[in-house]
Amino acid sequence: MPDYEELVGFVVKNLVTKPEEVRIQTQRTESGVVNLSVKTAPEDIGRVIGKHGATINAIRMIAKAAAVKPGDKVDVDILEE
Repeated sequence: MPDYEELVGFVVKNLVTKPEEVRIQTQRTESGVVNLSVKTAPEDIGRVIGKHGATINAIRMIAKAAAVKPGDKVDVDILEE
């Protein structure tokens, strides 16, 4: 299984101004879906989401593309405070 947490973390940390504050939590549900929850510094949330959600949608597509070959399902969400 690919390391989705490392993949998403790499992309997000290169987008934000405070990469040391990026936290990613991974959970696998009973149905086999891998849920990634991304938390950033409050001022970096907009950078990760992007205009009209374009950036977060691109991150989701990257994770889903990595999940095709192993047959996994991956969801990426942003945690806001």
